[in-house]
Formats: sequence, C-alpha cells, structure tokens
Amino acid sequence: MPKAASKESQTLPASYEEALAELEQLVSRLESGQLPLDELLSGYQRGAVLLAFCQERLQAVEDQIKVLDEGTLKPWSGQEL
Repeated sequence: MPKAASKESQTLPASYEEALAELEQLVSRLESGQLPLDELLSGYQRGAVLLAFCQERLQAVEDQIKVLDEGTLKPWSGQEL
C-alpha cells in the first residue's frame, strides 16, 4: 500500500521564485544519481507539485497580461518597457 504524501510534497511555496529555486535544487539532486530509490520517488513527486505550481502561476500572469492588452497576448521581445 502506498505511503501517504509527506508534508513537504503537500506544502506549496510562498512564491513562484521560491518554487523555481526549490525545483532547480531538486532537479540537481535527482540528476546526481546519488539518491536512494525512495528519495528519488518522493523527489519526483515533489517536483511534479512544484512544476504544477509554477505552471499555474505563469498561466495566471499570462491571463492578467491578456486582460491588460485587451484580450490579445502580444509577443514580448524583452526590450519593451
């Protein structure tokens, strides 16, 4: 029978930046190949939670930009301010 999700995998970060930083650290640990199998699985699960959180935040910002741009999402060149 599967274990219940840990508190860490259920806790959401306070911000997109925190989630991204944690996700980057987690990916680095997973890619190291030095984690035991149980930790790999819990790390993967936590990564999925963080990825979904980041995607939701980015979608929310995109939706706000569409409203500000009167319903049309315009390409961003990085130079327009």
